[in-house]
Amino acid sequence: MRQGCARRNLAARVGVWSTHHRKTAVLGWLLFVVLAAGIGGATGMVEMSDAENGAGDSARAEQILQDAGLAKPAGELVMVSASAAGDWKAAAEALTDAVRDTGEVRDLAPPVPSADRKDALITFAMRGDARTAPDRVQPVLDAVAAVAKEHGSVEIHQFGEASAGKWLGDLLADDFRRAEFTAVPLALGILLVAFGAVVAALLPVGLALTACLAAFGLLSVASHQLHLFQTTYSVMFLMGFAVGVDYCLFYLRRERDERAAGRDAETALRIAAATSGRAVLVSGLTVMLAMGGMFLSGLLLFKGFALATIIVVFIAMLGSVTVLPALLSWLGDRVDAGRIPFLNRRARHNGQGSGRIVGRVLRPVLTRPRLFAVAATVLLLGLAAPALGMKTEILGLEKQFGSDSALSVAHRTITESFPGGPAPALVVVRAPDITAPDIGKALAGFDDVTVHRAENVAEIEIPLPNGTAGLTHLREQRLPAAFTGTGAETYVTGETASSLDFNDQLRRGIVPVFAFITAVTFLLMLFCFRSYVIAVTSIVLNLLSVAASYGVMTAVFQHGWGASLIGSEGVGAIEAWMPLFVLVVLFGLSMDYHVFVVSRIREARGAGLDNRAAIETGIRRTAGAVTGAAAIMVAVFAVFGTLSMQDMQQMGVGLAVAVLLDATVVRMVLLPSVMLLLGERNWRTPRGLSRLPSLEDGEPDQKAEATPVPQKV
Repeated sequence: MRQGCARRNLAARVGVWSTHHRKTAVLGWLLFVVLAAGIGGATGMVEMSDAENGAGDSARAEQILQDAGLAKPAGELVMVSASAAGDWKAAAEALTDAVRDTGEVRDLAPPVPSADRKDALITFAMRGDARTAPDRVQPVLDAVAAVAKEHGSVEIHQFGEASAGKWLGDLLADDFRRAEFTAVPLALGILLVAFGAVVAALLPVGLALTACLAAFGLLSVASHQLHLFQTTYSVMFLMGFAVGVDYCLFYLRRERDERAAGRDAETALRIAAATSGRAVLVSGLTVMLAMGGMFLSGLLLFKGFALATIIVVFIAMLGSVTVLPALLSWLGDRVDAGRIPFLNRRARHNGQGSGRIVGRVLRPVLTRPRLFAVAATVLLLGLAAPALGMKTEILGLEKQFGSDSALSVAHRTITESFPGGPAPALVVVRAPDITAPDIGKALAGFDDVTVHRAENVAEIEIPLPNGTAGLTHLREQRLPAAFTGTGAETYVTGETASSLDFNDQLRRGIVPVFAFITAVTFLLMLFCFRSYVIAVTSIVLNLLSVAASYGVMTAVFQHGWGASLIGSEGVGAIEAWMPLFVLVVLFGLSMDYHVFVVSRIREARGAGLDNRAAIETGIRRTAGAVTGAAAIMVAVFAVFGTLSMQDMQQMGVGLAVAVLLDATVVRMVLLPSVMLLLGERNWRTPRGLSRLPSLEDGEPDQKAEATPVPQKV
């Protein structure tokens, strides 16, 4: 096994061990997946509280209420609308009785008429823990629906934490099932085209799904220490499935290329382990370290995303370099079982890396690199331009589901008749003695006040008809004027306050996160390729992809340009956590292609080819794998772009566009043109790095790589 190779890198050693211990590798993987999934299923997932999910003053307010055992119940609003003033009374009375009779509500207030007396608002709260209220709200929903059916002359709209929470829970469950049942067949279809054989296509899908299953279990266990946001599992599946399939595809594609070049099965596996296996390890490490940057954001939401993606990427990477070579060694030629004649011939042709499309793109790019470098850069910057006006906010549930959904209609209708009603500010006042005369005098200046004497806490509910402007006035003028000198602490929470505080924390947190991931990317590329030019180029290309993705997201989802084409609409803002999440994810994922392509270029360069020939050889020989991997990622991300929730749509479209641009404009046009313009500067090793251990691939027959690909297409 050491023929022509005196040194093996880690990936090669792991791959060789797996092929020699196939049964141990495969059975060990299956046992790990079953145990992780079983233990995770038994422990269940723990979701974060409102206090944990927030930031700033709003989070402090939520924490005070939580510590005092005064967690807010899930509030509900029901508005009865009639065509004439007062005609709502009979329906409102029946609705009040029906809701009360469910036994699930508390604090049921009498109807409050609107200014024109054509509408009435009924407020109440769900009994018990607000977090479980969505599970118990169905009888209330049924009661409201029954009254609406009996009184057809009026309109009834309901909006609240419990009803919206149930709607959201049901929708997420349906969306997640749809994503699974759509993404998996799409990926399988693309792999069938790429490999032309059923078994070869099933291997990456099977390993990716088992990696996700194990990651789900481990994340559930970890959630008991680090509480998670409800969409974290969706994010994990999105990342894990796409990355898992890509890693296996890179590995399997290289093994098949080497077999097509005439190598025996054992040598082909060893070369695949030493080259693509190494690229998978470097890429996986880069993704995990980039995701680790989210721990610096100061927000528990991103810490959960970071933990989820690190777990699933690590497991997918582990499976790709251990179980996959073991299975390939066991299957041998049977990996081509279930051949599809037409597709199999196409796959063999693409495996040689000399497809007509790639040749047609590369020839003019390498002939006039300066022109194409400028053109590609201008295109990406043009797509990025709308991002200059990007606005972010925590999208309320009424924006998440589209303007035509019953939930959004209810929110909009209630807000028009009762401004500030659905999203009032909640002021939490804490003092050593909440009954002190000066504090009592301050509280008397507000209308809706609840005093909790035993806890020395008071709650003040204040409508915010002017949104952020009203919140700023409340925080900076009204509250200081009332409570300065009383010794009381005042904190404001609520939907508007939480969104503003979250955005402020994001603006502070994005700087250390960005500094961390750029530094990590630079150092990893510098160490792996021993070239500061390649390291800097990696960062610049990544930033262009990210900027273009931001611009497209802003144009589609903030301004609504073309949103109807994907069944969405412009909501005037981007979800607050999206820019940071997309930045980190794309910095990690783009390394898949970059490491894979540049590694192959470096192989050819080390085999004696000049810079131009090495670039052409590396890109042509990776084109098939990069195209297949990108198609799978774009397909999986695009599936999420078709889901019901606005933030999932934004994430799916943003990532799909970025990966598409990264695999086409960046890798096929900008990267080769820039590397050709830089010339030999690509391969200059800093003097200090020359003493570091070499990360050569240890390929046994470099002469084969020294032959340029045919120019004829």
